Amino acid sequence: MIRVASVLPGSIAAEIGLCPGSELISVNDRDLEDFLDWEFHTADEQFTLVARQPTGEELEVEVERDLDDPIGLTLEPPRIRRCANRCDFCFVDGNPDGLRDVLYIRDDDYRLSFRYGNFATLTNLKPWDVDRIIEYRLSPLYVSVHATDPVTRRYLLRNPTAPDILDQLRHLASHGIRFHTQIVMSPGVNDGAILDQSLADLHRLGSSVLSVSVVPVGLTEFSKHHLCREPTADECGRAIDTVERWGETAQAERGETWVFGADELYLRAGRALPPADRYGSFDQVENGVGAVRWLQTIIAEASDRFGSWRGKHIAIVTGTSMSPLMPQVLQPLETASGARFRLIPVVNQVFGPRVTTAGLLGGREILAALEAERGFDLALIPGEAVNDDLLFIDGTAWADVTRRLPMPARLSKTFADAIDE
Repeated sequence: MIRVASVLPGSIAAEIGLCPGSELISVNDRDLEDFLDWEFHTADEQFTLVARQPTGEELEVEVERDLDDPIGLTLEPPRIRRCANRCDFCFVDGNPDGLRDVLYIRDDDYRLSFRYGNFATLTNLKPWDVDRIIEYRLSPLYVSVHATDPVTRRYLLRNPTAPDILDQLRHLASHGIRFHTQIVMSPGVNDGAILDQSLADLHRLGSSVLSVSVVPVGLTEFSKHHLCREPTADECGRAIDTVERWGETAQAERGETWVFGADELYLRAGRALPPADRYGSFDQVENGVGAVRWLQTIIAEASDRFGSWRGKHIAIVTGTSMSPLMPQVLQPLETASGARFRLIPVVNQVFGPRVTTAGLLGGREILAALEAERGFDLALIPGEAVNDDLLFIDGTAWADVTRRLPMPARLSKTFADAIDE
């Protein structure tokens, strides 16, 4: 059973009498568990809906519609599947006290993997979950593999009952499900020979594995430092050598690189980033893979639209990890726009300086970095630093930040998304 959150006036949902609080019980005698059931079973032009109104009255109605006509309702958020693993490097366990309650939820939900690209380990799947993935063709899924060796993977997940990930992937792949995968590299555990074995195993799965990313483990000041550590420059360099060797193999056999190191891996190793054409469709850019080359590509494609910035002085707020890489982005941007840019790297005060990504900067520290600045015509703030409610990780509202800044500010992920139209 799922519940209606809102109904669009004049919509099909309104016409059949649904309202906020209505419980959606079944469609064509199929019980509704969550949004996946609802979307799958209402995809036809005609179906029978059973619902229960907030008054307790039960409603059964035949719905007929053109497929181009939306039903016109939103659902209450689903109950999130919690993670049963206890990874030493779990970022949620590295949260400080005092954040919003939702930030302490350790999700491991295949539904959110399909819908939003969240990585899931697949360790909590029940047989009926597997059946749903296959029936609803939830592809691609984003899967945290970490290691294909079962013993190593169970150690990394701190989950002695974790199933064999290769068996799971093979079974799903046999039914047409495909995957984007990641390996969070914990030095001394799943690097070296284990990393090589994992990439070999994933390579043997063929076209069902669309991509593999290798991401160095990242810790906050509050993480379990007595149990795990971040990789050294040499360890990152050796991982890059393994990644690039398998990438060359895939390129020769399949015509695509297939396996990628995160930008952070190259940064820590002191290596130059691969060229843009090595990243294909930038499928894992949200995972920090190819972010710099992706930004350069977006800027090049939008180069004729930056004219409104000509002559302006613009502040660019970023995290400390992107700071040494950003000149590669800003140089073509300055050429395209005729503007002057100044980088303002901000040290993370919420999680500590170990956390260097721009998306985890708090509103208060961004405000502190810009409050005393003068002479800027515009400040660009990382768009990934706020959630859908325009709240920063520290609970600060975007509106509060903009009200106190001495210059106009815009959220931006690509620079092109902040251009005056």
